[in-house]
Amino acid sequence: MEPVAAGHSAAGKEGILTRKQLEQYKSKKEEIAELEAAVSKLASGEGLMGSSTVFDYRSGYPVPQAVVGVDREKFWSTKERYEAKIAGLKAECEAVEEFVFDIEDSLTRRIFRIYYIEGMTQDDVSKDVSLHRSTVSKKIFDFFKVSHKSQKKTL
Repeated sequence: MEPVAAGHSAAGKEGILTRKQLEQYKSKKEEIAELEAAVSKLASGEGLMGSSTVFDYRSGYPVPQAVVGVDREKFWSTKERYEAKIAGLKAECEAVEEFVFDIEDSLTRRIFRIYYIEGMTQDDVSKDVSLHRSTVSKKIFDFFKVSHKSQKKTL
């Protein structure tokens, strides 16, 4: 995928995104919601039950006893892993949002916001911006084409 600079005609912008990153925005937002639900589900201890064997010496010799409970180490490591992933996904989504809102051309910005951020189809976008669907598609294609050329010039 070709890289695209945020605010592609604005000088000095450093944020570079690919078309694939823009297309993954909606999926990442859904993954954030799923992971947040999983973190709250962790609090119930579901899937974190562990067992261990201890020896009871009260009778004078070791008698194995099973101990069942929540595995705290597993809880904290899982929670930290989920929260780190959530933070990373949120940062990626914020980068996409910032990129879209930095597009200088109003019509292109509206198309990108509706298509990539709101996740609507190009048909729906065309109705919202009162253009033919092929024009919406061409605007998206041209944006990436122009941005790709400007990237080569700056290198």
